[in-house]
Amino acid sequence: MNNQEIVAKLWNLCNVLRDDGITYHQYVTELTYILFLKMTKETDTDGQIPEQYRWDKLVKKQGIELKHFYNELLQYLGENCKERIREIYAGARSNIDEPKNLDKIITNIDSLDWYSAKEEGLGNLYEGLLEKNANEKKSGAGQYFTPRVLIDIMVKLISPQPGERCNDPACGTFGFMIAADKYIKDNTSGLHTLSIDQQNFQINKAFSGCELVHDTHRLALMNAMLHNIEGEILLADTLTNLGKSMNDFDVVLTNPPFGTKKGGERATRDDFTFPTSNKQLNFLQHIYRSLKKTGKARAAVVLPDNVLFADGDGARIRADLMDKCDLHTILRLPTGIFYAQGVKTNVLFFTRGRAEKDNTKVVWIYDLRTNMQSFGKTSPLMPKHFDDFVKAYNADDRSVVSDERWSKFTREQIGAKGDSLDIGLIRDDSIIDYDNLQDPIESGTEIAAKLEEAVDLINSVVKELKSY
Repeated sequence: MNNQEIVAKLWNLCNVLRDDGITYHQYVTELTYILFLKMTKETDTDGQIPEQYRWDKLVKKQGIELKHFYNELLQYLGENCKERIREIYAGARSNIDEPKNLDKIITNIDSLDWYSAKEEGLGNLYEGLLEKNANEKKSGAGQYFTPRVLIDIMVKLISPQPGERCNDPACGTFGFMIAADKYIKDNTSGLHTLSIDQQNFQINKAFSGCELVHDTHRLALMNAMLHNIEGEILLADTLTNLGKSMNDFDVVLTNPPFGTKKGGERATRDDFTFPTSNKQLNFLQHIYRSLKKTGKARAAVVLPDNVLFADGDGARIRADLMDKCDLHTILRLPTGIFYAQGVKTNVLFFTRGRAEKDNTKVVWIYDLRTNMQSFGKTSPLMPKHFDDFVKAYNADDRSVVSDERWSKFTREQIGAKGDSLDIGLIRDDSIIDYDNLQDPIESGTEIAAKLEEAVDLINSVVKELKSY
């Protein structure tokens, strides 16, 4: 039985819990509690768990005794164990009310082919579960899981190296850092070629992250542990002052959450020059500020279209980004690859300069959105879809690349358009009449202005109605 078959079997166990009213996301969290114990047994790493709470004790319990023992186990491990074990079980509580359901899950997990699972890698098995959860629309977990193919392309182009400090300030289940670790191992024949000190750095210091949601943070910890990564994963909000300590990185890879702060309040970071209620703009500020000023520290960040054209603080933040960093490449992504079908996203690639001004001279844009097929479950995004972009990105001389999707804009051209980066889209073959279309940069700005006017109008009507 391979890992894919094991993942399918574990996922099907979720049907057992439907009567308990457990959601998919709760199910993966519940599986994490149980799988952790089983995996520590299979890998002979259960020495940090008190003998009375190890897997062999759990599988012997049945009925109501099992339910009570399991809840006792969760509380003890979350309060009394050390380091990562305590972090994984902190605040843990079971959502399974029916003892028979709990018994069935434990029995099924115990009977799986764990020899084959270990051969393929327990980390790969766990990531398979996380991906299954993300692809299940009812779970609502898609916001925490960036498509693997996109992660791999971003990591490949950023090319993290041994000895570099890598970070994801909105790490979800830690997928970017897992991929960065794999990339380094694949390109150094594992860690065996490194010195002992270098190996320890890679395990304990090279990869870090921050996650706001408790259950997702728990999954990130488990994912990291199964990939032999012991770096710090904070349970916190990067956009509060705690985020100020997350800095001095060589590499940042991330897909920050979309949306605005609740109630429209601004970020509580007192070091932001341009605080705004737009989460992505605040994350963008954090990211380029968190990079080392060596001229080599770099980032790849997934951001929605509104970041490219938002007025006011948005324009000022983009200008600040292009001053402090060389924003050398923007990839306009296809729609439908994650989040809601209509959400339009981009990947910004930039390198932090040594100076504070004039680092961006030219921005290259690759339009992978226009005239592209529709992506979804039946037609997933594949590595081959990025082949032409990767060639253009890696070209020794980008100006000789012959590709209609590839275009260049100088810093002066961008400045003349109010520092809008909503540019680089090619002619859409589905649109017949181009004569009446506005410039895309102007239309993005005008749309935002009209939305503000609409909000003001609604507020005035509400105020007037209240006066009656």
